[in-house]
Amino acid sequence: MPRLKKNYTTFNISRLSPMNTPSRRIAHLDMDAFYASVELLRYPELRGLPVVIGGRMDHRPVRLADGSLHFSRLHEYAGRGVITTSTYEARAAGVFSGMGVMKAARLAPHAILLPVDFEIYRHYSRLFKTAVARITTQIEDTGVDEIYMDLSDLPDDTPTLAQRIKQAVRDATGLSCSIGITPNKLLSKICSDLEKPDGLTILGMPDIPNRIWPLSVRKINGIGPKATQKLASLGITTIAELAQAELNFLQIHFGRSYAIWLSEASHGIDTRPLISNTEPKSISRETTFERDLHPRYDRPALSEFFTALCKRVAADLQKKGYAGRTIGIKLRFEDFHTVTRDVTLATHTADPISIRRAAGECLKRVPLKKKLRLLGVRVSALATIHSLPTLNTSPQQELLLAPCSPFPASE
Repeated sequence: MPRLKKNYTTFNISRLSPMNTPSRRIAHLDMDAFYASVELLRYPELRGLPVVIGGRMDHRPVRLADGSLHFSRLHEYAGRGVITTSTYEARAAGVFSGMGVMKAARLAPHAILLPVDFEIYRHYSRLFKTAVARITTQIEDTGVDEIYMDLSDLPDDTPTLAQRIKQAVRDATGLSCSIGITPNKLLSKICSDLEKPDGLTILGMPDIPNRIWPLSVRKINGIGPKATQKLASLGITTIAELAQAELNFLQIHFGRSYAIWLSEASHGIDTRPLISNTEPKSISRETTFERDLHPRYDRPALSEFFTALCKRVAADLQKKGYAGRTIGIKLRFEDFHTVTRDVTLATHTADPISIRRAAGECLKRVPLKKKLRLLGVRVSALATIHSLPTLNTSPQQELLLAPCSPFPASE
């Protein structure tokens, strides 16, 4: 059992820093079951049904002769895919993101299976973020379906402002979101998940003992599965029990810096500022194959995947206005061993042919003797295109003229 603090139930508000004061209004907005909700806009006939997003594009709905759509079912799937997300009805059957599709099929065999369509998800992501930006420009973009906002300087009262934001998102997308508003990012992230879907949670520091401490430690963003398991082995499963543990006890098991963070997080203390202008460090694309591919015998398929990844990374760079100097690859073999290689060019590029050529050179530095389960391409050392001399970006169809496949030829 952990050593306990004395009188831990007394909340020590004097520990608050200027970045953690009750006058700050930091909001976390999280779209509700985002990918699944976007799909339900396209296929409203699926509302109220268990729907799972994952698998291959050949599971797209098929238009039948009578005009109706045929949807694939989970029990029809065979492969190694992973669930990206699911509707709340599917979650009620135990199907969650990160679960293998085959395992999900055993839990909900008749659930609808739809493939992931990142292009449309990014479209709706831009729509909701643009709508919010008309209300506040103090936005930290943290993912396709979530953002932080600093509402401290806006004149509206907090409930009115929150409803205004929620309505703006709904008007722009037809989708609902959940919002948590507290004095800092850590608490707001927790609170946006408390009343899903279409939730709103407004919390002050004095509310922590009643609203936050009864929750599981895994609700704190930054406490992952391994830390949760280790805390449980020490008799700590709730945030209250974590807040009760002595700092010295935590340091013995987690080290000084993480122990201090655990203690502060359990008391709702978070001094991180909102970062409204973030620059990406790298842009990458990767794919996990439905079956392990042999570098020699599956050379045509691997070459096709490789070229497609380079084209997509180049398109992402050009769309976002960046070019990079360091080109890298990521390989995961059938035994889950993962290797990376990279090369730094003399000049920045957003050219698909240049990226493919450099990534191909990286591939040649890896012994390709085992089957592959994952292939990725990454561009880093980024600079904005407008800050560089004019770049030549080849039309993507010219990749047909690029160097031959870097994978070994069949004997």
